This record gives sequence, C-alpha cells and structure tokens, in this order.
Amino acid sequence: MPLYGHMKHTLAALLVLLTLAGCGTAPRAPYVTPARFTEATFRNEPESSAAAREVGLYSLMLLQTGYEFGGKNPVAGFDCSGLVAYVYREAAGLALRGNAASLARDGREVPVDQMRTGDLVFFNTLGRPFSHVGIYLGRGEFVHAPNSRGRVRVEKLTIRYWSQHFEMARTLLD
Repeated sequence: MPLYGHMKHTLAALLVLLTLAGCGTAPRAPYVTPARFTEATFRNEPESSAAAREVGLYSLMLLQTGYEFGGKNPVAGFDCSGLVAYVYREAAGLALRGNAASLARDGREVPVDQMRTGDLVFFNTLGRPFSHVGIYLGRGEFVHAPNSRGRVRVEKLTIRYWSQHFEMARTLLD
C-alpha cells in the first residue's frame, strides 16, 4: 500500500501543476465583450473622407453578387475577405491580402462610436476570433458576403446576431 499512497500524492501534484499551467497560458486571441448596439449608438458618427465614401459606394455596387469560398472577384463570387480586398483595390487603390483574421491586424482600431463609412467591421461567427469581416456603411449598417447560402448584402449591426458576434472595427483610411 505505500506505493499506492505515493502514486496518489504524485497524481495530486500533477493535477495541481496542470491546473496552474492552464491558468498561465495566454489566450488564443483577445476576448472582446460583444457589443449591444442600439440606433442611438450611431447617431453622431464622424464624417468620412472622400476615399472612405468611395469604398462604401463601391461596395454597394456589388450587392447580390454570389458567394464563393476564396472568391475574389464579381464574376467568380466573393467570400468576406475577397469582397473587402476587391473593393479596397478598386475604390481606394489599396492592395489587401489574407483572410478576415489577417485583415484584423491592418490599420488601427476604432471605437464603436467613432466608426465611419469604409471602416472594416469584424465578427466571431465560427467560434474563432475575426472569422468574418464586412465594410461599414454608416448608420449602423455594413455590407458583407455572408456565406454559401447568401449573396453580398447589407445588414444592420443592431440585429441581435451581429451585435452579439461583433468584435471590433478597424480603419484603413484617414
């Protein structure tokens, strides 16, 4: 029985170490409390630059374009990051690359009450941070390529789903 007692203490010590190690690990991505938007959130938006307004208008020209995973042009269809990259290249002359998560590292973060037309809005839609991106249009609306069951469309941030999955906004244009 002394061997069993020794194993019991060793197992207990191992469990304590594993618990402490788990507490010390860095999170995979920053946790952002989901925003709860109301119409009032967007009442006093700052004015957008001409380039940012062009991004917003150009994105509206692509409404109803089909969805295609990895799609980067209106003929093939768009996924969310492909839409953003295409619009920014065509409307603002900016070359953007990568998926939504990599786009979330570009530009600078913008507080919700300071979002302007042309800013990028990021969401956690797949259980991982920054898994979806859209282009903010102003007044609480954004355009995006939702998924294989949808087409490029405009949504409201005040819709419960988008409000709960919102992570942050970033600006690429000043």
